[in-house]
Amino acid sequence: MSERPSVQEIAAFLADVRASRAADAVPPDLLDRKADLLERIADAMPGDAEAAEAARTARTAADEAAGG
Repeated sequence: MSERPSVQEIAAFLADVRASRAADAVPPDLLDRKADLLERIADAMPGDAEAAEAARTARTAADEAAGG
């Protein structure tokens, strides 16, 4: 099982999202980081269907942005 994201990781991700707002599109690496964070949160919350669905949706978006 992966480790639950730390507050520092989430804060760093959010800072990078804010910094990327000047661009017209979200960079694929940010989508991948978002998916990773949400997957780790979902792993830490077994049985939470909403968290699992959010993680799946984020992973699909990240994979599509990466060309996969």
